[in-house]
Amino acid sequence: MKLGGYVLHRDNRDTLEPCLRGLLALCDDVVALDSGATDGSAELVRSLGARSVPHAWRGYGAAREAAVAALAPCDYVFFLDSDESLSPEAVEALRAWKASSPSEAVYRLPRRDWAELDGHRFLFRTQWRARLVRRDRAVWKAEQIVHEALPKMPGGRVQAPIEHRFATSVAKRSAKEERYALLWALRAHAERRPLKPVGVQRVASWVRDCMLKGALFRGGADASRLAWAVAGYHAAKYAYLRELRQGRYPELARAYAQGRYDEVFTRVREGALG
Repeated sequence: MKLGGYVLHRDNRDTLEPCLRGLLALCDDVVALDSGATDGSAELVRSLGARSVPHAWRGYGAAREAAVAALAPCDYVFFLDSDESLSPEAVEALRAWKASSPSEAVYRLPRRDWAELDGHRFLFRTQWRARLVRRDRAVWKAEQIVHEALPKMPGGRVQAPIEHRFATSVAKRSAKEERYALLWALRAHAERRPLKPVGVQRVASWVRDCMLKGALFRGGADASRLAWAVAGYHAAKYAYLRELRQGRYPELARAYAQGRYDEVFTRVREGALG
């Protein structure tokens, strides 16, 4: 069984090496898609033995599509984000999975989101994510600019935790969630997705992470502040969707509808919403 692996990156040298070492320990071919790194990340990729593939950034869907296309022929695709890594135990569990003649369309792994806030490190939450995908089902599209999840499909689970450096600052995480919320709303607006109550979304998300997933008991007040910032995404995305329905941000909506995704990202990053 052939396993292809990939990671998307830009200036991520501080976290990229452990990510790549996990992929290289498992995969028959590893691609690192470089969206304009200037910090030596591409050189690091090559020094470790992976293939560096340049790619102009047009969103997550287009990048994942390009990464899969760049891989050598394989049966399954495995991917990590540039701030994720695998422990030696997780690598061994995945090697056992690889040797087991897998056949499901997708396999989900637990991703452990770690927070590091002012010297306080704690496990924020654990979520199961589809990361091992049969090659014929690993299909992403350019319009999936930020919410690039694959369609739901039945599959299996592999107990091989992915360690994720989720948050080092509540303020930075909040700003990132705000940008992602607007990008999500642009796609949702184009697809005519239904609106949901804004306030309810934020409270429900805080309760889910803090109480149901146990973040509050592991991280105390820091976990509560982080969960409220993360919950802002779920409120903001429907607030933005409502504004788009009311005719706000016409330049952004037009750029998305015309497939000018690089322009969409530039405008959102620079605050030129139009």
